[in-house]
Amino acid sequence: MRRLLPTTVLLLTAALLAGAAQASSPAAWSAHDKEVAAACVKASGLKDAKPAGQPMAYDDGVGMTALLVAGHYPQPHMKNRAGRVLCLFDRKKREAVVTEADQITLAPVAATSKAKK
Repeated sequence: MRRLLPTTVLLLTAALLAGAAQASSPAAWSAHDKEVAAACVKASGLKDAKPAGQPMAYDDGVGMTALLVAGHYPQPHMKNRAGRVLCLFDRKKREAVVTEADQITLAPVAATSKAKK
């Protein structure tokens, strides 16, 4: 069995760390956020769909990013009613899935903060 020299181990470690640092750069996150938004808007099936907030990335153990998307239901019987979907984007598979999220209510942040005091 061949042993790696300490210098080789250090170089390999540095290369791995450099790759990890690049993957987490602001530019990489920005590109990820754009990919999530595009995939989630498309998966939503809503007319005039747009992100209704910022993407929320779960840790790598979960591997998902969530995004709330708002738009209008395209079905004639829905009469262009406003609607929302919650999208989960699988970072490994690069796929988005959605579920209706009209039941989510958004309380103002200030009101929530005052209630905790």
